[in-house]
Amino acid sequence: MDLKWLEDFLSLAETKSFSASARNRNVTQSAFSRRIRSLELWLGADLLDRSTYPIRLTDDGRAFREAAEEIVRLVYQGRAGLGGRSAAERAAASIAITALHSLTLTFLPPWLTQLRGEVGEVATRVLPENYALCLQALVEGGYDFMLTYHHPSVPVPLDPARFPHAVIGADRLTAVANTVQFAAWQGRGGRLPLLQYSRGSFLGLLAALAQNQPGAPQTEVVHVNENSLAEALKFMALEGHGIAWLPRQLVESDLAAGRLIVVAPELPMEIRLYRNAGRSRAVVERVWKAAGGQNYAIPE
Repeated sequence: MDLKWLEDFLSLAETKSFSASARNRNVTQSAFSRRIRSLELWLGADLLDRSTYPIRLTDDGRAFREAAEEIVRLVYQGRAGLGGRSAAERAAASIAITALHSLTLTFLPPWLTQLRGEVGEVATRVLPENYALCLQALVEGGYDFMLTYHHPSVPVPLDPARFPHAVIGADRLTAVANTVQFAAWQGRGGRLPLLQYSRGSFLGLLAALAQNQPGAPQTEVVHVNENSLAEALKFMALEGHGIAWLPRQLVESDLAAGRLIVVAPELPMEIRLYRNAGRSRAVVERVWKAAGGQNYAIPE
């Protein structure tokens, strides 16, 4: 259950229009529809009669509307009574970041250390997710920043006016294999086993690009990781199941220890920090300035 689902439902009960409520809630209509459906699935009941226009609440929807209004009222009343001014001050000194899983393990911790040295103490809330869900979290307005890899071959579906970015680091997508197992594969000849990300995933697109570079070995897919976690492919590679394309920072210690070996030319990647320019607080602006971004105002 998410409080914003209740607020979405109450907006829809008022406007009787998905498009109008999506505008009011500052999300896309498709995202708004998914949230309403998530609420219905959580409750186990259909709240809306979608066969009519404008839409109408079902009997269950009318019964739940009163409960939703009371829940939302009590939550905000409770929050107001708990913290007073100190709670507001704590919220003002915190930032919310959504980031790719591998970046939360490698880049984010030392970057936050450096950041706190420049801007002072700041509380952080971090959502590790895949690329698509990171984008959704940023666009829907719940997060100030998104931390991601970038390569020019993969377009970013964000309006640069509303979601500007700063380049704050670099990494390389690196094909690695178990050192002992790779020598055995070479001795046998033929195509080498490849560990693959899910089709259409962000790192999967970059891995396909890297695999087509001159000097990359001929491969055949032997394993697909449907959740596209680079860390999962790393451990498969360490066990000798195949070659995996992984961020260099994720495997640096394994390369230094000789557990893994680089088997193909690397693909350079930027590390970018995107911001939601609609979320502007003093701490957000300090972080943005420290990251190399510029002060920003949403155009009319």
